[in-house]
Amino acid sequence: MIAKNISFELIAERMGRIKPSPTLAVNSLATRLKAEGHDVIDLGVGEPDFDTPENIKQAAIQAIKQGKTKYTPVDGTIELKKAIIGKFARENDLHYTPGQITVSTGAKQVLFNALLASVNPGEEVIIPAPYWVSYPDMVAFAEGKPVIVSCPADKGFKLQPEQLEKAITANTKWLILNSPSNPTGAAYTEDELQSLAQVLLRHPHVQIMSDDIYEHIVFDGFEFKTIAQVEPRLFSRTLTVNGVSKSYAMTGWRIGYAGGDEALIKAMAKIQSQSTSNPCSISQAAAVEALNGTQEFLAINRETFEERRNMVLDLLNKIPGINCNSAEGAFYLFPSCEGLIGKRTPEGKIINSCGDFAAYLLEKGLVAAVQGAAFGMPNFFRISYATSNEVLKEACHRIAKVCASLS
Repeated sequence: MIAKNISFELIAERMGRIKPSPTLAVNSLATRLKAEGHDVIDLGVGEPDFDTPENIKQAAIQAIKQGKTKYTPVDGTIELKKAIIGKFARENDLHYTPGQITVSTGAKQVLFNALLASVNPGEEVIIPAPYWVSYPDMVAFAEGKPVIVSCPADKGFKLQPEQLEKAITANTKWLILNSPSNPTGAAYTEDELQSLAQVLLRHPHVQIMSDDIYEHIVFDGFEFKTIAQVEPRLFSRTLTVNGVSKSYAMTGWRIGYAGGDEALIKAMAKIQSQSTSNPCSISQAAAVEALNGTQEFLAINRETFEERRNMVLDLLNKIPGINCNSAEGAFYLFPSCEGLIGKRTPEGKIINSCGDFAAYLLEKGLVAAVQGAAFGMPNFFRISYATSNEVLKEACHRIAKVCASLS
């Protein structure tokens, strides 16, 4: 008897609304090439190369020794919620109660829970582009409609008030703001946030999701502000999202958190209770130390990132056909490769898109980067400079070399 192929029937229709993360796909391909013996430089991964600080690791070890290995409350221990409340008050002048705080397995789960808990079929979510790759897919999975607003390089990759006004409809549920941004590193000043806030105040049905995960990685004396801090009248409408992954070099520990409306927070906890349940108890203990312990290393790491940004920016802008804006924060640059579109490789293949260019970089230069189209902005590519100066210099040398061989 021949078994019937039922694989197609097993897969839910909702899976057709989303696609795998392009950044993880690039990382996977780079890892495979490395395993095959190729000397690949991976500039596609979005995590700091620094080790988790020792005091944080020791807090986790102590938690294990003390037997803190059991289930915790589904959306975070009271100790961690108190640490988060203290952080928001101390650094952002935002004041929450424990019932207004949620903790999840990374900031990604916070965002996913929030959208799934709040978006009804067909409701719109405004997403400025370039955007983090997961935003539109999360909205689509929640049966919402991503409304993409293109924010070009000559506007600093930032949403303008008039664009926001035009994008809002009666069906708008959320605006997602990410500052500093992945993929561009662009960050909104206090004045820029206030201008957006004035638009939002005219539309009280619109909620704001502020993704502040790169808050502590800002350069040139930039003063970070979050929108509910700038405009307190938006406090009750804002979900302020953060985590320990980027600033504290704790990507693998998987702790994200948010402060927001208590009804929304409760709904998010309900979703989490039926999916992952509580975040790792040991990671939560480490996160308490991250938020309450010494913060001195943040400035040291920030200086290192700024030095790398300056070096890579200079090297990239010396390459004919590539043009790159600076970045106020995060650890990414988002260069334009528009000047190379239409050129021909030594093998005669035409570079028709940023995807072609990224593939060419990986194939001939052994440098992994992510095509700009994955972030909603064709003719660009994203690189992460979260690696050593030596590796970055070699990567830029390889990029220059393969670009020079185009005709």
